[in-house]
Amino acid sequence: MICVALPGLAISTEQGQLTGRGLEGFYRAGRRILSRCQVRVAGREPLAVQARMTSADRARFVGALRVTPHGGPDPEVIVERTRSADGTERITLHSAADRPLHLPVEVVLGTDLADLGAIAAGTVGAELPASVHDSGLRWSCATAASCVTADPPPSDAIASAGMLRWEFEVPPGGIVQVELRVRLDGATGGQARAVGRAVGRAVGRAASSPLAPARAAGDDSRARALLATSIADLQALLVRDPTHPADTHLAAGVPWRCGLAPAEALAAARMTLPLGTRLAAGTLRTLARTQVTGPGPRCGMIPGPRRDAGAHLPPGCTGTEATLLFPVLLAEARRWGLPDQETEELLPTAERCLTWLRTTVGEGPYLSDPQPGGPVRCETQAHAHRAALLGADLLDACARPGGDGLREWARKLRATFRRDFWIDTPGGGRPAAARTADGRPLSHLCATAVHLLDTGLLGGGVHAAGLLDRVQTEQLARLLGSPVMDSGWGLRGLGAKETGYNPFGHRSGAVRVHETAIAVAGLAAAGYEKEGSALLRGLLAAAETFGHRLPEMYAGEQRGDGGAPLPHPAACRPAATAAAAGVLLLTTLAGVRPDAPVGTVTLRPLRNAPLGEIGLTGLRVAGAPFSVRVSRLGLAMVEEAAGGLQLGV
Repeated sequence: MICVALPGLAISTEQGQLTGRGLEGFYRAGRRILSRCQVRVAGREPLAVQARMTSADRARFVGALRVTPHGGPDPEVIVERTRSADGTERITLHSAADRPLHLPVEVVLGTDLADLGAIAAGTVGAELPASVHDSGLRWSCATAASCVTADPPPSDAIASAGMLRWEFEVPPGGIVQVELRVRLDGATGGQARAVGRAVGRAVGRAASSPLAPARAAGDDSRARALLATSIADLQALLVRDPTHPADTHLAAGVPWRCGLAPAEALAAARMTLPLGTRLAAGTLRTLARTQVTGPGPRCGMIPGPRRDAGAHLPPGCTGTEATLLFPVLLAEARRWGLPDQETEELLPTAERCLTWLRTTVGEGPYLSDPQPGGPVRCETQAHAHRAALLGADLLDACARPGGDGLREWARKLRATFRRDFWIDTPGGGRPAAARTADGRPLSHLCATAVHLLDTGLLGGGVHAAGLLDRVQTEQLARLLGSPVMDSGWGLRGLGAKETGYNPFGHRSGAVRVHETAIAVAGLAAAGYEKEGSALLRGLLAAAETFGHRLPEMYAGEQRGDGGAPLPHPAACRPAATAAAAGVLLLTTLAGVRPDAPVGTVTLRPLRNAPLGEIGLTGLRVAGAPFSVRVSRLGLAMVEEAAGGLQLGV
């Protein structure tokens, strides 16, 4: 159970006690500031009876205990613990006895001040010795210090045992409460402060969120829960650029990736455009400041780390993906209502991204990844083709040169891709996953092919052309909807009959929520509603088993009666792309395609209405609230919109 309000985390088991084992503890800026917090009342640990998340940043644990020997089976004391990601733990004792109780309460505390990376690697040392500090305890090491303060102050603080102790006299039916606050000590050295800068500053619950508080309602109650949980998780993952606090972006995920991952931050911001353009603008400005501007072949790139690509391909460069996503997000954010001034400010960065693309491909049609000499990946060509077409549209709209050249290159890429990347088979063919440096196609069927369907939004509610022709697109839709790829819980990363398939392989068989959502949206846009609806229903069923907080991935084992998807032990949950995927899935049902610069919005709802009637309220189009309802017959109706916004054809 993970409470998140970055840069704070609290990770617990359902027992409620923090024992110091595994990942348990309170974290701040990637450091575990408290690993042990064990409560005893009258010398006994409460028996855990319930544990649940009450919000993205808070969990509630309830335990019960008997304090009178031979007093019967009924508990006399209920112990309620509310744990928050901000470092607060509130312990409340409710007496159910009909007589006064004397209750000694002990809280045993400890920490190793370990870095999250060391915990993941299993290289954590012993707990540090404590010292009495203020109304609690303090721990320190060479690079950091943390402290716990208590209200009310304890009657005893025993540093050698790491214990705080109170003696309470509780009347019949009475309540007593202790609040603990754990924090990084403000007097720590420079390294701890540097960790905080690397992770970013908290956005805070009181701050104005860049995400609109949209809601879903309708025949299927799971839609309401998924959207509410997704937005809460996105809010919890927001961090501010420490040097430009007006700009927010999403951390990649918890607990392993609490920092900025450029490609995933851009992808998540793009999927959340129905909630407004402020997150997209903040993400774009943050990454624009990282762009390589010096001389050399990387000039214009948005830097990003390498990412594993499974057994069939070498690691790819997420910087390539981020560089191609930057102009796409800017172009689509403009369609959703990003103000002209902000678009103009970010345009030079987008132009440098597009110049890098044209310079890198040179006279050839393909973009290899990584550069130079890497394989020519199917999804990289899809990203590049989309960037060229949406980038050209953006340049034209802003009266900048270069659009015609990008369209001409995209046209040549389409022609050669349809010939070079399509592998004919007795079953109708399939797209190659990649071509090696010597031109050999790699024929394994994988989920990265879904990016061929994600062609991007142009003006007038029209999607850009794709790399596949109509017959090839139909065949890809059939493949994605087949049991080889559709696990019943979502789209497998690698086909179940392919060499190297592993249902837990994070790039070779596991269901990645982000890719499944892109498949649903792409299939719906291309008119293959049957296949898209099946994937949507599977993902919604999986979300229900995860309490509607989808992890970034889970095992791709086939769904069976009474089963549930198996969690992946290394998955982030919550994760930015998984939470944003919940927004994309539900807004795909209504098919909202805005064109704010010309004051229109086009609706292309799923005609088969896979979730029955659904209403989406509190979205944002053209800077104003937007609400839409889709009937059980698959007909969409706008219920709220900006003044002057017209319905497109």
